Amino acid sequence: MNRKFITAWLVLFVAWLAGTYIVHSVLLHSDYQQLAYLYRAESDQQRYQPVMIVVHAILAGAFVWIYARGLEPKPWPAQGARFGLAVALLTIVPSYLAYFVVQPMPFAVVAKQIAFDGVMLIVLGMLVAWLYRDGPARG
Repeated sequence: MNRKFITAWLVLFVAWLAGTYIVHSVLLHSDYQQLAYLYRAESDQQRYQPVMIVVHAILAGAFVWIYARGLEPKPWPAQGARFGLAVALLTIVPSYLAYFVVQPMPFAVVAKQIAFDGVMLIVLGMLVAWLYRDGPARG
């Protein structure tokens, strides 16, 4: 691990937490309130918040690690957008669709989850690409 990797990991960790808050606590909040019977009570969710911090630390670290290993000498905006889209197609889209099959979620909510989280991953991909725009750090 080098300084660029650690910096990118920390930046992505904060950005991912912020993005998740915006998507799930703001944009989808009313949808989730209507489906409260499917989820833990908010007070109970707060007990598990440290786990969510660990989840986002793992996600951010893996995201940066994979990006840094596949970095190509191409323009960073498109490379980052492609990377974010690829990660969304590998994770967000199949996960929400699989949950839709086994959990009684309205498809409209699933579509919003896929769209909002997909856009967030594209933005995160562009952010990590911007952080690595001068190429990988050596060492």
